Amino acid sequence: MHFAAAGICLAALAAGILYVGWQRIEDRPAPWLALLPLGPALWCFWMAVRLARHAYVLLSPLGIEIFPLFRAEERLQLIPWSEVAHAGVDEAQQWLTITLAGYEDAKVLVSLAPMDNRVRPLLAAAVDGVMARRAAGSAGDS
Repeated sequence: MHFAAAGICLAALAAGILYVGWQRIEDRPAPWLALLPLGPALWCFWMAVRLARHAYVLLSPLGIEIFPLFRAEERLQLIPWSEVAHAGVDEAQQWLTITLAGYEDAKVLVSLAPMDNRVRPLLAAAVDGVMARRAAGSAGDS
């Protein structure tokens, strides 16, 4: 969010320099000076998109952490592994489905659309690995 705001401010600065350059004043800036803030503005927009695509779903020792795109510090959702009966990624790798323990019809669906196509198979393999390890651990306990 901070990079998007910085990109907007830098792009507005470039537009302001161009606007002042078109006005009929005596000491107007050179139009090429508007290019100076455009480079950092583009970098800020690129970084904002990159960060929004990568920090989205994390598998941690505590559980599955789901970060929303807006207000992540307020709307972060942590689903502990003790509450997960089953988790998996569908065939088309578009959805992460989490079934909560104790409730067969209580499911959490997470869209994987913001994630990069190259990352989705890695997430699917990680979720399948954790579920297989949990199934082997629970089978060894009984």
